Amino acid sequence: MATQSPTLDHEDLYPVVKHTLIEDIYAFAIGCSFVVLGIALLKSAGLVTGGVAGIALLASYIVPLPVGVLFTLINIPFFLFAYPAMGRRFMVKTVLVNLAIMGLAQLAPLAVHFDHVNPVFAALFGGTIIGMGILSLARHGAGAGGTGVLALYLQKTRGINAGKTQMLCDGLILAASIAILNWQQLGLSAVSAIAMSGVLVGFHKPERYIGR
Repeated sequence: MATQSPTLDHEDLYPVVKHTLIEDIYAFAIGCSFVVLGIALLKSAGLVTGGVAGIALLASYIVPLPVGVLFTLINIPFFLFAYPAMGRRFMVKTVLVNLAIMGLAQLAPLAVHFDHVNPVFAALFGGTIIGMGILSLARHGAGAGGTGVLALYLQKTRGINAGKTQMLCDGLILAASIAILNWQQLGLSAVSAIAMSGVLVGFHKPERYIGR
């Protein structure tokens, strides 16, 4: 009589390996740099995108403050949702990440300056690289803050789907942009928001990722 071999679950085959502090720091450096570079590309093309990056870009066309500073200032109210939505550790990491993004955005003009950027490239690549930056942060227990944290908070406390909340927020950001951007800029800004969200939808699936 043949004996059945015991079934091994996913965690037995691939035990969870926690990230080290050095790995976290490296991932945060990459994530923050990608977010800052993406914002710089979109800014140079006069575009916006989804999430708090889009709000900061939109505000930068009205308020005479650097995008990095606006990014962090706009995020302050969202930090209040970070603790109940994701816990103290996530909140602390997110605050540190935002301070790093603000600092890197201030230093960015010393490292790179865009004299001309094709708007289509800026929309596609800028949105994508921001999404990759946010993905790098999320994989290491932090976030860029903003509407994503609010979406997670509402899903946890109210049962409202986070994806739908994020789509609504992005739609409101683009709607507010009508008063400032022309139709071409508005269309490309929508493309950038889709590119950014597409990265997170396609690759940010916790069940596929076993690091912590």
